Order: sequence, then C-alpha cells, then structure tokens
Amino acid sequence: MNQTLGARLSPDLTGANVEDAGEHNRAVVLRCIHRQAPISRAEIARRTGFTKPAIARIVDRLLDEGLIMEARRRHGLRGQPAIELEINPDACFAIGINIDRDHLTILAVDAVGNVRARVHHEKRFILPAEFLQLTADAISHFQRSRLIDDARLAGIGLAMPDWLGEISLLGKPEAYQEWTAFDVRAALENLTQHPVFIENEANAAALAELDYGLGAESSSFFYIAINPCPGGGLVLDGNGHRGAMGLSGEIGWLPIADGRDGKAHKVQLLGEIFSLFFLYDFLAQHGVEVSVPHDLLTLDAHGRRLVSQWLKEMSAHLAVAVKHIGMVVDPDAVLVGGRLPIRIVDELLRYVHEHLDADDTNLPSLHRASLGEDASAMGAAAMPMAAALMLASADAAQRTRSPLKNMDRLNS
Repeated sequence: MNQTLGARLSPDLTGANVEDAGEHNRAVVLRCIHRQAPISRAEIARRTGFTKPAIARIVDRLLDEGLIMEARRRHGLRGQPAIELEINPDACFAIGINIDRDHLTILAVDAVGNVRARVHHEKRFILPAEFLQLTADAISHFQRSRLIDDARLAGIGLAMPDWLGEISLLGKPEAYQEWTAFDVRAALENLTQHPVFIENEANAAALAELDYGLGAESSSFFYIAINPCPGGGLVLDGNGHRGAMGLSGEIGWLPIADGRDGKAHKVQLLGEIFSLFFLYDFLAQHGVEVSVPHDLLTLDAHGRRLVSQWLKEMSAHLAVAVKHIGMVVDPDAVLVGGRLPIRIVDELLRYVHEHLDADDTNLPSLHRASLGEDASAMGAAAMPMAAALMLASADAAQRTRSPLKNMDRLNS
C-alpha cells in the first residue's frame, strides 16, 4: 500500500492482527464489568455477543491478573447459582490532583472510584513552587501510610484550568503570572516515575461523571463547573470531546445580553459576570465577607437573601446557556457542579427551571452533578485508571497534553 495513503486512513479503517484483536476483546469485557457490575459471565456474553467459551477464557485471564474478582453467588434463580464478577478495588490505584485559583485537592483513588485518602488546601493563588511541594508531600504521605500500593499505581492525573496564570480575575496577584512559564508536566514527571496525565479541570470533572457518576444513565452530556472561573466539559456518546483546539466546553466565552440594560444592548461574556468569585464580590459589596465555599452555608438570614438575589439574577443567564447548548450540541443532559455547595446548586437550578419551558422537549434535562466539589480531582484520578482498565474514556493525548500557555492561540 502507498505509505502516504495509509497514513491518512482513519483509525477506524485500519486492520488488527490477532494480538490486537485479543486485547480489544479483553478491553470490551473489562469495560462491561466496570459499567455493569455485579454481572455474571452469561450476562457478559449476552451484552458483548462473545461466545461463552471466549468469555470464560477472557474472564479467567482477568481473574489471574487480579483486575476483577468473583464477588458472590446470585441465589434465587433456577439451576446453579451464577457467580457475579466485579472490578477488584485493589487492582490498581491512581492519584488525582486538582489545582485552581482557590484550592488544591489531592486524592488517592482505588480501581472502583473509592477515595482512599484526601489532602485539601483551601488557599487562593497557590504558586508553582508551593504547588509542587504540597503535591510531593501528599504523594509521600499516601505512600508512607500504605494508603495505596505504589507497585499498582496506574499514574498521576492533574486537572487544572487552561491559562491558569493568564486569565484576569478578581484579586489575582501579579506573581500568579509564574504559572504561564511553568512546565507543570515536566515538574510532575520529575517528581514521580509513574505516568502523568493532564486535562482541563472541567473536562476532567465531566470524565469523572462519565466513569463514576451520572454517566451510567447518560452517554452524552454537558458539564457546567461553577468555580473561580466558569468552565464546561462535553461528553458525546460516552467519550470526552475536547475539540480541534482543546477549547470545547469553554462556556465562559458565551456572550450574554445584560438584562439590566432596558434595551438589552449591553453584551458581556458569561465568564465576566458568573463565577464563584463574582458571588463573593457581590456579597462583599453588601457588607458580607465570604472567602471559601463553606462560608456560604453559615450565613445569617440577610446573607442568605443576598445569595438568593444573586442566584436569581444569574439563573436567567444560565438558562440562556442551557438553551444554546441544547440547540448546538443536543446532549441528553446538562449537569451543573463545581465548588458551589450542593444546597446552593439546587437553589440555582430551581430558578433556572423557571426560565425554561417545561413543555419544550428539545431542551436537555438539567441536573445537579453527582460528585460534588471533588469532581475535578476524581476526574484527574480517572484518567490513569481508564488507561489501566482500558475504558472507553481512556485518551492517549492526556499523556502529552499540557495546559494552553498563550491566549494568542485563540487568534491563530
């Protein structure tokens, strides 16, 4: 075959040798167990279309490798009780790191998504040197305490905003520009011998929902993260969709007409009016000091009324975003999460629903995300785990990707 022509073929059109086909079949079975567990061998055969002898061979191999386990026998049916299979929680481990403008969270996670350990720093504008030291301390703590088996560590995932040091936002110190010149991938790879995976923090949160949350019910959804800056992640047909330039889901760039202008001629970007930091600033303008998400849950009646006032105003903008997402992307659902406390997310969604037509069947359903404030850290851990377990969400680009460093890329 002409080499140039062969190089242009889509991966979907390339052939596979016997070894590749065997690995593919193994991955299909492993994904089926990951998604449907507890599940019997017969059910795996029905779902995958493989023969029972083929399933037996693949399952025996996975059992020998320690990736899956026989959990229990299913009683109450005719004949021999079926043995149910599950992913072995101790099959592998991953470390998930989430750095943002207001915190650093580091998780040790097992193969089924259980958090074995958590280190959290509620601190604004952590600089690169401190980030690296705190991360090294957390990993060392996990290892010394035997909270994870280092020999079974699938890798370290990092979820962080693109342009971490470049986006202008309230209270950002000048020194925070250090992030623009910091090679975070090289720094982490020097810190560990294990593979390093990097993804945008909203994309990572969406992947966490896919593998450990609402992904069991929806294969196509848009994730809206309410953080110091708003973010978005897109999952289509069970796969994270980053886009040609890695900018898919950047909901902060969505233009919004300001309803306070009687003629609605003033247009702003959603990211310039809607974020956790803008909520803090709104409260500060009215004499209420809030610096961390938990403070929002301890406000007096006056503070709670102010929060409700801000949520009602923002709900109109978020409803516009949901309508646009529904028309352009057509997902099953829109999930709203991030660091805004769960109770307040629920209140916000109640107001958003008031701006949406309940009878409009073309709109995606709107839900609170299921994983809470640690979703991005969970998504960071999900990246090496997906690679180790050969899940559909595994993405080789995460092994080489670094956060975008230059705003000029938008104009290139």
